[in-house]
Amino acid sequence: MQSKIYRKYRYSLILLRELVVTEFKLRYQGSVLGYFWSVLRPIFLFVILYLVFVFFLKIGNDVPHWPVALLLGIVLWNFFSEVTNNGVTSIVNRGDVIRKINFPKYVIVLAGSVSALINLAINLVVIAIFMVINGVELQWSALLSPLFIFEIFALALGLSFFLSATFVRIRDINYIWEVIMQGLFYASAIIYPIAMVVERSPQLAQLLLLNPVAQAVQDTRHVLISDANPTLLTLSNGNVLLWLIPISIVVLVFIFGARQFKKRSPYFAEEV
Repeated sequence: MQSKIYRKYRYSLILLRELVVTEFKLRYQGSVLGYFWSVLRPIFLFVILYLVFVFFLKIGNDVPHWPVALLLGIVLWNFFSEVTNNGVTSIVNRGDVIRKINFPKYVIVLAGSVSALINLAINLVVIAIFMVINGVELQWSALLSPLFIFEIFALALGLSFFLSATFVRIRDINYIWEVIMQGLFYASAIIYPIAMVVERSPQLAQLLLLNPVAQAVQDTRHVLISDANPTLLTLSNGNVLLWLIPISIVVLVFIFGARQFKKRSPYFAEEV
């Protein structure tokens, strides 16, 4: 059974590996610092946000290890942003290859996502260093963090399938998605602690955490950095049904995006 599955997807796996390697090499081609930019970019953004929101505005001072939680939020958001932004134009950018060779088109979208996953792994090493420096004590609950990261990945991949298929026919979707991402960034409690929202309105905090990105980021902060970061479960007194809403959104988005991509993929060669 395993060998049959391997033979079926062997060509796709080889193609995926080559596309990931090529994309990772081309991304920093001609750059002096090269791959170091994958680490430096979120750190530079962290320094700016730290100086403005933590140092000057004193936001998050009452949350243990908030600077580390801020950096973690930035890294996870950049991961979500990279997967979806790469996904939007992925099919069109590979139009010359699609017209010449017949192969599973989903590999193109998946390659950009795996490339972003590699960047995330590198950045998580940096976060681990910051955690050690700041004296963050790991609990057994930290083992749950990969599940929340996978949730972000599944949501981003589902959106990428939908956006890439739509962009082939409607080029305005790129600009629409940029606007949506700007609003989603501030609605995902990346640069401010959700505890600050809870003080003003617990109901608003729960509403914000119905957003799968906000929920996954906050859950990761809770299990990895400090349980002083409230989650949808803690705010709703353990209401699992409420927590399942963002999970259901992720599942539905992934299924819908994959179905739309599969439906449109036979026509990509004619339309790109």
